[in-house]
Amino acid sequence: MMHYSTDHLPMPTMIQNLDHENFFPGRCILINGPVIVGAGPSGLAVGAGLKQQGVPFVILERANCIAPLWQNHTYDRLKLHLPKQFCQLPYFPFPDNFPEYPTKYQFLDYLESYARNFDINPQFNENVQSATYDETCGLWRVKTIGSTDNGFSRGEVEYICRWLVVATGENAEKVVPEFEGLEEFGGQVMHVCDYKSGETYRGKSVLVVGCGNSGMEVSLDLCHHNAIPSMVVRSSVHVLPREILGKSTFDIAVSMMKLFPLWVVDKILLAVARVVLGNIEKYGLKRPSKGPLQLKNTEGKTPVLDIGALQKIRSGEIKVVPGIKRFSPGRVELVNGENLEINSVILATGYCSNVPSWLKENDFFCRNGIPKFSFPNGWKGKAGLYAVGFTRRGLSGASLDAIKIANDIGRIWKEETKHKQHSVTVGGCHRRCKSHC
Repeated sequence: MMHYSTDHLPMPTMIQNLDHENFFPGRCILINGPVIVGAGPSGLAVGAGLKQQGVPFVILERANCIAPLWQNHTYDRLKLHLPKQFCQLPYFPFPDNFPEYPTKYQFLDYLESYARNFDINPQFNENVQSATYDETCGLWRVKTIGSTDNGFSRGEVEYICRWLVVATGENAEKVVPEFEGLEEFGGQVMHVCDYKSGETYRGKSVLVVGCGNSGMEVSLDLCHHNAIPSMVVRSSVHVLPREILGKSTFDIAVSMMKLFPLWVVDKILLAVARVVLGNIEKYGLKRPSKGPLQLKNTEGKTPVLDIGALQKIRSGEIKVVPGIKRFSPGRVELVNGENLEINSVILATGYCSNVPSWLKENDFFCRNGIPKFSFPNGWKGKAGLYAVGFTRRGLSGASLDAIKIANDIGRIWKEETKHKQHSVTVGGCHRRCKSHC
């Protein structure tokens, strides 16, 4: 028999036609409001907006904490790349005593305070296996497998809801490319998500694969710990100063975009970068043909905001090398024929969305797990489906979408609740559900 929990009763008429012919062996919980998948900053922001409108919801998080990417998969020296005013979540600013660029630990403290302030309590250790829209009853069916902090299974649960908010974001899973001979290398190989500090790499030769913000910062951190990093730069990359004359480059770009077309702003940024940073191409850092803002908008590639790595590249402390041909025991051969003796490999090869692995929907998301419609139109799909944290515009873009989603659901929820609250008694609804088991 299917077991129903009455902890979260739905609006009365929403489940009259619930079809149970696809038998589900675990518990089934009816949610009076949306299910939010993901307890990162995006999911918390939607939750805060719903709280302010009195809309009940459930946040499902596969990890045992909020913001697990920040908690468990970031390096110790990480700071926010943008000024704090562009990274705060809706309705709750950063404390005044926080620096312009908060540290990882300050940001985590802020997120914990955010959750407490809005009384947001996610359901942790709930790994979503699938989410399917049931056209017969007009509801979403979200199946999870729960576990304890010790890894023991708590069984399967199916959440049934009117709205589904996908808040797992663009960086849910690490990207690990395949390299010929890597299994024969013999040294330590890790993704940057598992890197914490260069302390254990002192005196060692480390190959950092990737030249984005993570690759640059990890290479810089390795230098600070007297390691010997070589950074693989396979393609072109934009490097901009984090600040220009003491003001955030990002802040300046945002201001200029209010006055000029994007391509004009790109040209100004590149001209200023050339003056401040010099000709970076002579160090093996070739600039893309598209400008930094255009590239970010069209392909989601974030420009590197330099915080000191470029100086180490100029001095030779960080060696820039071309792409990898193959690995062999203790060595790597590059595409230019050069061979390097190395002790370890750190893959700063980025992250990707995991939405295609669990969301059974083909119209709203692309195969890469990103909404088909770009910002500002990628937040709402059909049948009560929403997406937050996929704007490729960082926390500021996610916050804008979170506000839209909370307001949209809140409006519908209030209208439907007011209209239908007297149509069917709660007790009658629950008895009908049980009769279908």
